[in-house]
Amino acid sequence: MYTYQKQNLYYAQVLPGIEEELTRELSWLGAEVTKTEFGILTFTTDKAGLYRINLRSRLATRILAPLISFRCPDADKLYRATRTMDWRDFLRPNGSFAIVANVSETETINNSHYAALKLKDAICDYFRARTGRRPDVDKKSPDVIFHLHIRKGRASISVDTSGGSLHRRGYRTQGVAAPMQETLVAAILAISEWDLETPLVDPMCGSGTILSEALMLSCGIPAGYLRKNFGLFKLPNFNKKLWDAERQKAIKKIQPPEEGLIMGSDICKTTVASAKENLANLPGGDQIPIFRKDFRKLEINEESIIICNPPYGIRLGKEEEMKTFYKEFGDFLKNECKGSTAYIYFGNRELIGSLGLKAEWKRPLMNGGLDGRLCKYVMY
Repeated sequence: MYTYQKQNLYYAQVLPGIEEELTRELSWLGAEVTKTEFGILTFTTDKAGLYRINLRSRLATRILAPLISFRCPDADKLYRATRTMDWRDFLRPNGSFAIVANVSETETINNSHYAALKLKDAICDYFRARTGRRPDVDKKSPDVIFHLHIRKGRASISVDTSGGSLHRRGYRTQGVAAPMQETLVAAILAISEWDLETPLVDPMCGSGTILSEALMLSCGIPAGYLRKNFGLFKLPNFNKKLWDAERQKAIKKIQPPEEGLIMGSDICKTTVASAKENLANLPGGDQIPIFRKDFRKLEINEESIIICNPPYGIRLGKEEEMKTFYKEFGDFLKNECKGSTAYIYFGNRELIGSLGLKAEWKRPLMNGGLDGRLCKYVMY
């Protein structure tokens, strides 16, 4: 038996900065968090809980199941220890796999690529010796993803039960430049503590990620509703009947969208079309109104919640033009959105001051490689 089978133990990867929100979500989904680190939560749950979390977690990036852990003083030991594992539990000779390696504080193995190569050799040699064939390495769409972590002379190997990042919901078939990651948007919705009754508006909706995540949250659509494959399907103890039961249980809770609850707009015709197409991939998404309008011409009800990711340096252009744009947006919030609360994500932190409003708080949140800030503004 592997470690996850013996101990019901798993790891959740998460965007740094939202560990607290994921802890609450995992608890709600039936897991117990036992350890919190930067970007990693260790938790325990049963098999149904593992399925439920992969299907319904809006915040986790991926869920790993630990297989083995062993002393690893050098690359030869890494090869020998993994050469004898029964890789047929997860992989077929004609299948494909990928390895994600991370090495730190280890003198004899100081290169993640080299560590991944040694593990790859062990897996391929295992299959050659038993079947005369070897699986392929496929970094884009592998059947199975293994994670290798070596730190201070100790190695651990896990299998990715998510089968790739859970932020890939599947609804975003049309994109725009510099989109927000779906898990980041879900985190912002969690941080805002949206009550699912206050009207939510995104006045610069782009490809509709904020609107889509808001729709999924308000209607109870599972985050993994559109995903066809999960890595857990490859686990040796996968229970299809239990998986189908968890999925049907989640799907039965889906509700139609409430009229007038969610609304978006954007000035760009192509962008509006992309947002509508993306939303249409979700149940009830074609009922969400998206207007082609400049934000200055929008009429927003009092006591709304405004969540948006305005264009920043990568997308907009010259510095002075950006500052003017943000100043005009700040004036709009102050004069036309009285009684509302706004959560604005700044991909470029230097533009926060250009808004001309005092933030109630600022919170660091990563979006890809950008060290952005989420700011809360209350318009009295």
